Amino acid sequence: MAFTKPKLSFWQIINMNVGFFGIQYSFGLQQTAINPLYTFLHARADQLPLLNLAGPMTGLLIQPLIGALSDKTWHPRWGRRKPYFLMGAVFCSLCLFSFPFSRTLWMAAGLLWILDAANNTAMEPYRAFIADKLPDKQRALGFLTQSFFTGLGITLANLSLGFFKNIIAGETKTSTGQSGIPYWVFGSFFVGAVCSIVSVVWSVMTTPEIPPTEEELAELRARKKGFLEPMKEIFAAIGDMPSVMWKLALVYLFQWYAMFCYWQFVSLSIAKSVFHTTPDGNKELYEQAVVWAGKVNGFYNIITFTSAFGLVWLARKFSAKYVHIACLAMAGIGLLVFVHITDRMLLFAPMVGFGIAWASMMGVPYIMVVGNIPKERYGVYMGIINMMIVIPMILQTLSFGYVYKNFLGDNPTNAITFAGVLLLIAALATTRIKKDVVTDDIPMAAGGH
Repeated sequence: MAFTKPKLSFWQIINMNVGFFGIQYSFGLQQTAINPLYTFLHARADQLPLLNLAGPMTGLLIQPLIGALSDKTWHPRWGRRKPYFLMGAVFCSLCLFSFPFSRTLWMAAGLLWILDAANNTAMEPYRAFIADKLPDKQRALGFLTQSFFTGLGITLANLSLGFFKNIIAGETKTSTGQSGIPYWVFGSFFVGAVCSIVSVVWSVMTTPEIPPTEEELAELRARKKGFLEPMKEIFAAIGDMPSVMWKLALVYLFQWYAMFCYWQFVSLSIAKSVFHTTPDGNKELYEQAVVWAGKVNGFYNIITFTSAFGLVWLARKFSAKYVHIACLAMAGIGLLVFVHITDRMLLFAPMVGFGIAWASMMGVPYIMVVGNIPKERYGVYMGIINMMIVIPMILQTLSFGYVYKNFLGDNPTNAITFAGVLLLIAALATTRIKKDVVTDDIPMAAGGH
């Protein structure tokens, strides 16, 4: 008789995903603080794509490998996925603490490689954790709870920049004696270091994993072991990949190339369109632009965590496919409008649609594909989905510096416009995916039993 997974209460689903908050706080700092930090260390705008290569490269190498390894892991005390959460969170916290002490560009770039490897080690098993733990009817809620914590973590990371700028003055010096990283950056990274480890420990302590059956344990013990076995499993899984994942890969090509363009150039775009300055211009105005970019990013992530649970209902009513198409279209139109705004307060308006789209990106595509994935390969396929995310990012880091200088006029507002167009193309590509049926039984917060 097949094992039936127990239905979890609303608060049990919240507890199992709390660790996602700390991981996403770290990603929030990467989205908003890392590129300005590079410019504080005197990086040129056209260097930013290549300096961000760490994220997609570590995602490409780490996530599918961790997924394959965790599929074949079981420890009676620590479980299958949780050892990887913990290991990633520890290294993430150490890197976040160290980051603002960077005195050279190469030191900051090197720490980003370690930080991204740690983040990916912690995050990849979390996607598989949902598929492992929740019955079919609760998976949409599980994935979009992760969208909620994505928005919450990134929001607090972004807003922390403005908070600490108002209370901490002064700046470091680079190794050559030039002005370097402002001291207010330290506060945001130190808070991130604490959030990363504490939130993951919370989830580990409050959520037991479902132990494998005797048959599954026997299969785990019988599998070949060796350094190359996880790599063989990844390639075998790609060969067996369901067609819906190939179609999602096309969507992700445009979607994630666009998102990397946005994160790298939003501060520079705001500096140009609203504050009429550059990193080499008025330093005080540029710092204000960086803080304002943090507020804008914080705002769209507020929209993300307030809309995430609403997307569960919409996916159930209209299908996840149509929800994602609408969300990507709103994001694309929002960015096309964003670059023409010169009043800082009006920058928040187009971010409403962008924030809803971010909630969709972090949860809805998993709803579209998880029903087509065999349960014994949840980990490796979640890692392969991440490969679909990071390969477009790698392409962006390698190609966009040339595109930016030679086709976009070295103009950050054109970079954001370009991202908006790509998001609209991603919406069109989503129409190729077969309509899904979501029958999610959604418990309410007040009585989630």
